[in-house]
Amino acid sequence: MRQDVRMTDASLITIAQQVRSGHRSAVQIVTDALAAIEATNAPLNAFIDVHHEQALTDAAALDARIAAGESAGPLAGVPLGVKDTEDTSGYRTTFGSKLWADAPLATGDSILVSRLKAAGCIVVGKTNTPELAAKGTTDNPLFGVTRNPFDPARTSGGSSGGSAVAVATGMVPLATGSDGGGSIRIPAAACGLPGFKPSLGRVPDGGPKPVDWHHLTTRGVLTRTVDELLAVLDVIVGAEPTDLRSLPTPPVPWSLAVRESALPTRVAWSPTLGYAEVDPAIIAACEAAIARLADDGIEIIEVPNVFDTDPVGPWITLVASYEKRSVAGHDLSLMDPIVRSYIEMAGFVTTEQLILAEDECHHLNLRLVDLFSRCDLLLTPTLAFDPVDVDGSDVNFVRATYPFNLTRSPAGTMPVGTSAAGMPIGLQIVGPQHDDVGVLALMHHLEHR
Repeated sequence: MRQDVRMTDASLITIAQQVRSGHRSAVQIVTDALAAIEATNAPLNAFIDVHHEQALTDAAALDARIAAGESAGPLAGVPLGVKDTEDTSGYRTTFGSKLWADAPLATGDSILVSRLKAAGCIVVGKTNTPELAAKGTTDNPLFGVTRNPFDPARTSGGSSGGSAVAVATGMVPLATGSDGGGSIRIPAAACGLPGFKPSLGRVPDGGPKPVDWHHLTTRGVLTRTVDELLAVLDVIVGAEPTDLRSLPTPPVPWSLAVRESALPTRVAWSPTLGYAEVDPAIIAACEAAIARLADDGIEIIEVPNVFDTDPVGPWITLVASYEKRSVAGHDLSLMDPIVRSYIEMAGFVTTEQLILAEDECHHLNLRLVDLFSRCDLLLTPTLAFDPVDVDGSDVNFVRATYPFNLTRSPAGTMPVGTSAAGMPIGLQIVGPQHDDVGVLALMHHLEHR
């Protein structure tokens, strides 16, 4: 992996402690991040817009508040990359699309960005995403391809690929993401990071505009470690009245709850979920990690078929319908042909078919309810194959993630090995409804084992 210039090897937890204590200034931290972006970004294309002066101004303002004895927040001075699907004051939100290339600058922040700023984060720039966040690879007609730091000929994954690369290369220690079909887990696995999709409604997505993918998308972040992830989740998880899906704020911070959690008693292992072709080498790497869990006293039960068929049909039906609404009135000829094909397909979706797709979410969840009556968590490979080449390979390497958006399940990924090609391998961990802490606890155990 490229490590030409890293802003720091310190965790974001340490960065915030240093800034709050005055050991380092926020200006110093942000200056290092901007230098790392300048040195590292060009061949990889993680950041598509960086506002140097504004970031340094915001950092200086934070330093002044600390000098005046004011509270700086638990993430004081942490440089933040924002996926180009989130409104961030002073930046244009393009969704990776020529349709919004000339959109006005945002005058406010999304709820996620607002919570991170309130905790002390300093936004340094926007990160790349496929058009409308609708693909498992990060490339678009407006900003081009985001390349994998382990092999620039390969994709970074998507749709939070820019954020994953920014964090994996050390340009910033924290970046926002969203996950409507695997869009945090896929690039995290592709770039050797932990990744976590909270239960639907844990991280609010409200505000003045309706949610983009109502029943599928949840917001989140990319970090280098699970400990850092927990520190950030403590800031961003919680109720929000403008989000109809919002869940109540947890009574105990997740960082504390995870550390007090016992290991699961029994977990299910499903190499293919019953429908996906998976590289045997990826299965072997995941099974080696699972064997270590067995050594820790966790009972492993193999479940060949979690689902009867690939649930990609209802997922595409929902996504296509959401995207059709988003681009109404725009010139579709400017769009990525793959994303445009989804929207064109939506023109043939009837109301009954749309409702049947939502019904299928219920049926898929019933399968998981039955499974979780016999075990605590479900483990699968995150990616079926190594990340594909950016030249247009059509190998479907992301077939294991979108089912758990349909079921709204909490789901994470942990790096557990390296392929023969030198690419990271991820193990996916899925939990029952709202058992985010259970998923995070096993992720934490795997990281510290």
